[in-house]
Amino acid sequence: QVQLVESGGGLVQAGDSLRLSCETSGRTSDNYAMGWFRAAPGKEREFVAAISRSGSITNYAESVKGRFTVSRSDAKNTVYLQMNNLKPEDTAVYYCAAAATADPSRYYVARYSYPHWGQGTQVTVSP
Repeated sequence: QVQLVESGGGLVQAGDSLRLSCETSGRTSDNYAMGWFRAAPGKEREFVAAISRSGSITNYAESVKGRFTVSRSDAKNTVYLQMNNLKPEDTAVYYCAAAATADPSRYYVARYSYPHWGQGTQVTVSP
């Protein structure tokens, strides 16, 4: 069983940057494809970004393309979400998720594909 702990959230102004981290423990992260999701107040949890087990393939929601970058360091058992040019509509609780896979190129965008989730970290962007 893998455990996920997010950190790095906070209150920032529009145009600022934040880097979220998701540290995994319990199992080595290199067995997992990883994803980031977010849930804004009153809205369902939505896909933000995904990275394959190998780290060579990434995928992004249209709303964050060109502004967010997902990466991973298996040596540190950590996945990152670099968020630049933040907008008020990015305000949400951000969650990381893990899905075991034998395919190093596989990534997932569907919420139901991920059985393991962190507790989330709040990101608030003021105008």
